[in-house]
Amino acid sequence: KLGYGNCPICVAKTQYSLTDDQTKLGAPTDFEVTVRNLKISAGAGFVVALTGEIMTMPGLPKVPAAERIDVDETGKISGLF
Repeated sequence: KLGYGNCPICVAKTQYSLTDDQTKLGAPTDFEVTVRNLKISAGAGFVVALTGEIMTMPGLPKVPAAERIDVDETGKISGLF
């Protein structure tokens, strides 16, 4: 319905296992993966399947904006915008 049916799928899961359960290390056999949510990354052109307790983080540029923020000795903040 939304037009994302042909997008590639990226599965966000634990790095320790092929399953969505970080306690089942490596490549166990005979398991099911539970997808708890789907997230559309429309700009990147793919759908993310979220499993387990995974949290996603945003991609950052080479120099994140936070590196330009400063507070001087008087408490004045600069570099926000």
